Amino acid sequence: MEFTVDEFGDVRAVRITGNLDTQTSPVAQEQMTQLIDNGATKILVDFEDLNYISSSGLRMLLVAAQRLKDTSGQLRICSPNTMVREVFDTAGFSEIFSVYSSQAEALDGF
Repeated sequence: MEFTVDEFGDVRAVRITGNLDTQTSPVAQEQMTQLIDNGATKILVDFEDLNYISSSGLRMLLVAAQRLKDTSGQLRICSPNTMVREVFDTAGFSEIFSVYSSQAEALDGF
């Protein structure tokens, strides 16, 4: 898993590459926590290059979203592939998170 962060004004765009599973989600959780602790209130998670997400990865997103909610922040998801989208739909996460088809669409009006 690779975790990179780009800045678009006050939005932190996090790109997660590879797999987000029991092995990699603790690292991703730590990096998301660090972003939030450093003052990020708008986080866009870009899944364009994500191959796989497990329940551990979904839990990491829930924890980050809750921490952001506590600071009146927001978490958005963009560019999920078909497999990731199916996991989101099956788990009901498409109802919990704002999911956008592209980064540009997600950034618009953030």
